[in-house]
Parts: sequence; structure tokens; C-alpha cells
Amino acid sequence: MKAAVVHSAGNLPVWDEFAAPEVGAGEIRVRVRAAAISQLARARAAGKHYSSRDNHPFVAGVDGVGMCEDGRRVYFANPRPPQGSMAEEVAVAVGHCVPVPDDLDDVTAAALANPGMSSWMALRERADLQPGETVLINGATGSSGALAVQIARHFGAGRIIATGRNPQALDELRETGVDETISLNMDEADQKSAFEAAFGQGVDVVLDYLWGASAGMILHATAKIPDPARSLRFVQIGSMTGDEIALPAALLRSRDTVLMGSGIGSVAFDRMATSVRDLLAAASTAGFRIETETAPLSQVESAWSADTGNRRLVLTL
Repeated sequence: MKAAVVHSAGNLPVWDEFAAPEVGAGEIRVRVRAAAISQLARARAAGKHYSSRDNHPFVAGVDGVGMCEDGRRVYFANPRPPQGSMAEEVAVAVGHCVPVPDDLDDVTAAALANPGMSSWMALRERADLQPGETVLINGATGSSGALAVQIARHFGAGRIIATGRNPQALDELRETGVDETISLNMDEADQKSAFEAAFGQGVDVVLDYLWGASAGMILHATAKIPDPARSLRFVQIGSMTGDEIALPAALLRSRDTVLMGSGIGSVAFDRMATSVRDLLAAASTAGFRIETETAPLSQVESAWSADTGNRRLVLTL
């Protein structure tokens, strides 16, 4: 069969021949129709994600949408290595597949699933967001963060604060219901003041897609929460601006702050699958939006390096 094959470390996926998967016990064969190029897919292909494996050659891609042999249309994730989602067909564990609603097209489902799951899972499985609570989304101007805003509102967040560097994207977020924005282009002193003012009004949940300097300032600003007993759940999702921060011990001792991660390993896979199933089922009714761009899977090498801005690039067959 044809697939997007990563032949060695540091090389881009290329459209090449790869052995068709044999279906094992508890697996089904899926004919792939769409697969998105996500940050996770890029990081795994580059060998830079904590879940990466050194098993070259392998097929790129972690998830997608396709058709089962019995005619069911499904979203699937984590095909058995060295298989990946960017191939003509995959063998996937039955428990790694969820139905795609009839009112959701292949491209939208493939684009929504991974970034949507990150915030759906963080808010429901990890933070247990309650209606009326305040959510701060650090790094909301990317496609994942912008979708997190929509999902937080869907879950009943009372107040949403968004941070980011793109001024136009921050303005657009205000137009779609964000209550307050904080620009990460300000100098450090102004950012510090903005975070302290936000926490002075109370924050219940932080979704952090960035880590690095802004996450450090957010955690320092927790000292401004009026009620020290008010629980803050800080959910770490991505590390786009740094892998490490300095964290004084006193910040954790003096506040009711819970630091947790949300991703592969921190949530059981059956719960991840449930998050995707519920996300896709709610997508049309809730009106979740994500901008997309498509390209044929056969053009994966050029598409992999394309700059699509905040549009999610989906490869199709």
C-alpha cells in the first residue's frame, strides 16, 4: 500500500510503499479518508515527543477518519506501530475507534478531534470544570487554544480569559465571547500586572498550552487570589514556549493549587476515547468551529512544511 513513510530520524514523511497491516486479535481494518497534521503528529515523526519510538521506518500520523469494512465511519487513533494514520489503510484496536456522527464531514472530524480532545479532556477529566467558574487559557490564539475557548463556554464557564501574542487573533476571541485578553507581547512588568489583576478577581482553572515564562508568571500571580482556600486547578497541556520553569515551593504551600498534566499517559485511553466520542457528538449542535485546509495525502512531503497559519491542515484520500 501507499503511505507517508518516515525512513530515518530527521527526515520528512514521503509518499512511498509500505507493507499493508495485518489485522490482529481485537483489531479492525480501516480505510483512511482523512488525517490531520497535528503538533503531536509532527513531534512524533521528528522523534521529539515523549511518546516517540525509534522504530524506523514507520508511517506518520496518530489519528484520522476512515471507513470500516462493515461500512461504519469512525475516528481512530494510535494504530499499532509501525503503522500510522497517514496511509491507505490501518489496523486499529476496536477500543481506539469511535463513531463519527452523520452531520460531521470527514475533514472537520479529523481536524477537530485532536485539538478538541486536548481541552475537552483537560476540562472534564482533569479539572472537573463547574458551571460559572473562571477559566484562563494560556496560548489561546492557536487553533487548539481557540477551540478550547469554545469548549470552555460549552461547559458553562462563567468567565474566560485568553492570552496570546497575535493581536488580531485576540481581538477575534473577544468577538466570540472571551471576557478578557492578555497580550504576551507586553513587557514583563505589564504582563505581571495583568496576570495579578486577573487573579485578583479569582481564577478557578488554567489551561496551559505554552509553559515557559508566561506559565511562571501565572503561577506567581496565584498569590493574588483573594481567598487562599479557593482551589486553582492548573492543567498543563503543551510546551510551545519552553520545557522548564522556576517554581518556588512557597507558591504551592501557601495556596490550594493543584498542578496536573493532560495528555497521553495522564488519562487512561478509554477515557480519552470517551472524550473524543463526546466531543464529536456535540460538535454540530454546539457549533464548534475550526478553520481547515486540505491537501492530497500523496503530497504529504510538501504539505508537511506548509505554513497554514491557524488553519488545521488535513490530508485526504
